[in-house]
Amino acid sequence: MFQHILIPIDGSELSLRAARQGIELARLSQGKVSVIHVIAPFQTIAYMGAILAATEFAYNDEAKANAERYLGDVCALAKEAGVTCESEAVFGEQPYDTIVQAAKNRQCDLIVMGSHGWRGMTRLLLGSETHKVLLRSDVPVLVCH
Repeated sequence: MFQHILIPIDGSELSLRAARQGIELARLSQGKVSVIHVIAPFQTIAYMGAILAATEFAYNDEAKANAERYLGDVCALAKEAGVTCESEAVFGEQPYDTIVQAAKNRQCDLIVMGSHGWRGMTRLLLGSETHKVLLRSDVPVLVCH
């Protein structure tokens, strides 16, 4: 079974459901989980530099606080299930790349993540980050919806 499961979260209810699934798999296989939240960097434009710098600082602080809350919620679920949990918030330009690299660096043998739900008229498309992880990951990816 899987011994080290990576669980990317974005704070949505869907990612929390995926986290519960990943934690349960880890519990059943007596494995551990690593939880990651990727923070998109603040996008700036060259206009009124001092205001943008203050806005970027506020954005970074709020994004870090949200990340710690999301990570804390999932680690609490893991602790309740008796599963070892590591967590990290990371700034990354491309969330999918950060997720795939984290799985490699941590030697994870499974990624469990949310599908980002259905969208569009056809309701057949996966979220773009999930789709990119599926295409680029060297380890299996369990997509929860």
